[in-house]
Amino acid sequence: MRDALLDFDTVHSDMAFESQALKLFAYQYENNSTYRSYCDLINVHDSDVERVTDIPFLPIQFFKTHNLNSFTSDPAIIFRSSKTTGQTASQHPVHDLDLYIKSFEKGFAHFYGNIEDYVLLALLPSYLEREDSSLVFMVDHLIKKTKRTDSGFYLNDWEALRTKLNALESKGQKTILLGVSFALLDGAENFQWDLKNTLLMETGGMKGMRKEWVRSALHQKLRDSYQVNQIHSEYGMTELLSQAYSKAEGIFETPPWMRVFARSVEDPFELLHNNKTGALNIIDLANVDSCAFIATQDLGKVHSDKRFEVLGRFDHAEIRGCNLMVL
Repeated sequence: MRDALLDFDTVHSDMAFESQALKLFAYQYENNSTYRSYCDLINVHDSDVERVTDIPFLPIQFFKTHNLNSFTSDPAIIFRSSKTTGQTASQHPVHDLDLYIKSFEKGFAHFYGNIEDYVLLALLPSYLEREDSSLVFMVDHLIKKTKRTDSGFYLNDWEALRTKLNALESKGQKTILLGVSFALLDGAENFQWDLKNTLLMETGGMKGMRKEWVRSALHQKLRDSYQVNQIHSEYGMTELLSQAYSKAEGIFETPPWMRVFARSVEDPFELLHNNKTGALNIIDLANVDSCAFIATQDLGKVHSDKRFEVLGRFDHAEIRGCNLMVL
């Protein structure tokens, strides 16, 4: 049955998504003991699930507390999330790295076209020392995929980065400058830029390095300092093998094999209608060998066209009814 789930990238319609999601649920209910136990605990059995909206979403903190292996052998790699002192890292067992590579390569191409058309420069200072970071793995692979010697990682050598960007701008080279928010803010506060051919993409918050900003204020600061018309964003996490992207105004789109729903914060089993603010649930059909149905701790709203916004986070104490097995 697993082999039939590996072609998630062939999903291009709502009907195909529903069919694939139901097959994946049946597979993970049968093979993922943690997910099966959670479903049993909330009294949902495989015979109860007839539509995508019937599928239970596993609270994301299970990736910190339980083994979410849906496969019979040890994983090829375990990706781990970043954490601050006193926190427990999420762990995502991945058996087939080709699934991850296929997902992020095709996801990038879906939104931005051929990676070889770009030079990719990455500002990921808080991640580079971590060999188990899924973000570093993805960006490193994409950098190599550009087949351009100008592509690469930058840490704190701002002068070298400015020199490189100026040279690329003078040639009219399409470039992506991708970085965590605090690193991009460091550049915004200490230098003046004029980027005409460079796409600026932020990939997450302050990682404990600075005070969090409201997204609209952050993007305005970055637009003004880097002299770009729009700020792009990447939405991903250790627990997922797929990413959503925003090309403007913090409105995200998913690849066809990924879907986002909003749930009530008061009742974690109630899915909300369009444009209502709630916590975000995610289905990632690329998560074949772990759990594809995740209730995140992100707050947001989902629009009628399936695009979504991320408005913030809520803490562990506010999750009502979701943490029975975690406790």
